[in-house]
Amino acid sequence: MSEDKKGVAVTVAVEDAISIEKDVDLSKVDEAMKLAIHNKEENIVIDDETDKKLLRKIDFYLLPVLCLLYCFQFMDKVSNSYASIMGLQTDLAMVGNMYTWTGTSFYLGYLFFEFPAVLLLQRFPVAKMVSLFIVLWGVILALHAVPQYAGFITLRTILGMLESSITPAFTIITSQWYTKEEQFLRVTIWFACNGLGIILGSGLAFGLYSHQDAYSIEAWKLVFIITGCLTICMGFVILFHIPDSPPKAWFLTEEEKLLVVERIRVNQQGFGNKTFKKYQFIEALTDYKTWLLFIFALADDIPNGGTTNFASILLTDSLGYTTKKALLMQMPSGAIEFAGCILFAFCHKYVKSRFFWATLGMSITLMAQCFLAFGSNTTLQFCGYTLAGIGPIGFICVLSLVASNVGGHTKKVTTNAIFLIGYCTGNLIGPQTFRSTDAPLYNKAKIGIVACGSVALVVLVLTWMAYIWENKKKEMLEDDGVENSEFLDLTDGENPKFRYST
Repeated sequence: MSEDKKGVAVTVAVEDAISIEKDVDLSKVDEAMKLAIHNKEENIVIDDETDKKLLRKIDFYLLPVLCLLYCFQFMDKVSNSYASIMGLQTDLAMVGNMYTWTGTSFYLGYLFFEFPAVLLLQRFPVAKMVSLFIVLWGVILALHAVPQYAGFITLRTILGMLESSITPAFTIITSQWYTKEEQFLRVTIWFACNGLGIILGSGLAFGLYSHQDAYSIEAWKLVFIITGCLTICMGFVILFHIPDSPPKAWFLTEEEKLLVVERIRVNQQGFGNKTFKKYQFIEALTDYKTWLLFIFALADDIPNGGTTNFASILLTDSLGYTTKKALLMQMPSGAIEFAGCILFAFCHKYVKSRFFWATLGMSITLMAQCFLAFGSNTTLQFCGYTLAGIGPIGFICVLSLVASNVGGHTKKVTTNAIFLIGYCTGNLIGPQTFRSTDAPLYNKAKIGIVACGSVALVVLVLTWMAYIWENKKKEMLEDDGVENSEFLDLTDGENPKFRYST
């Protein structure tokens, strides 16, 4: 966007802010603006002690539910991997690369529906919309126990469409409630619960497989039925527990709702705006930083797509574990992801750069990927597979940047969609690197994992440098002096006060 157009946009936003004071137009600025004006009139401020108390309360009511749902949704994804060595391939007569398409089809649905999903999340109340998606995907997951191969592929595609809503919804919720400095750790906590999903999912699959003679239906079908029912329950928990925005929070007093506005003022963002703004959409498409995020997601998630769907097969065919042991040996990777990612994010308290910790984590991940691909024995290869569990720290860092480094609600949801399109494109390519002709070692897929990990690390560093450069450019801009500009729904490009977190 040219400087002249930015100036026009700011002027329009200021006029909208004035109209709010006259109770004329609420549509073009952020939902937090009306509360911000009220806070000014009442001279409401928040001190450090009150801020910490409010943060603890927000964490107590929001984080456990977000974490539990993210745990369950990853169990839903990897249930396909567990089922693959529990009889799924045999019962559905899968040969050649037929199983590969069960992984790819999920992300084809994800890719197709990503933009519609984020538009629905902008247009309708976030928590209500995502809870509907969750209940529906729980039903679809449970139905995985019913069909033959063609129907199974269809259900996997629909499941991907429905699950495309969860990450953008959680990103929006995090940006509504937490300051930039707080977002990295909170995003890490709920995202790292993927690791808990691996642990619980592996334990569930192991228990069902160990006692499969006690059931009237196949154990792999029970994996889908149980995880589907758990997901349906979580959908209703989200519906009744998570508010659509802070002003609608049932667990906050009226005073605390006003204080939430003051504590997130530093973000230079607000709660969101339901009006689609074409200029912000175009700015997201023409911002080179958006495409750095896309390329990172693409390169980072090709390995993820392969290992998520082929972890069990890799452990049995390539590393030689029995079916029972392969189900159990995925637990250490989940523990590394959960504990390791949260530890790295917690260290951000001491070195205030999320990129530093993400780069360190990605470097360790690349080393682990080399162990898996080039290790001289199965012990070293298993060590590489397990240690690579720290890999999501890079993705988490970039995901948190979408929450904190993209201003303007339409631009944010658009950037989020593009980033997640890169994510699902990588994940749908990943399973295709595991070809039946390369079994049982899958050496080509392993080498591809190392190559993509290297590209992802380089792009992460380039993104880091880009944000530093952009901040230096912003230091030379003049402050427009507009009051409450934080809540004018300005983009990061047009707001001179906006600073990128690094």
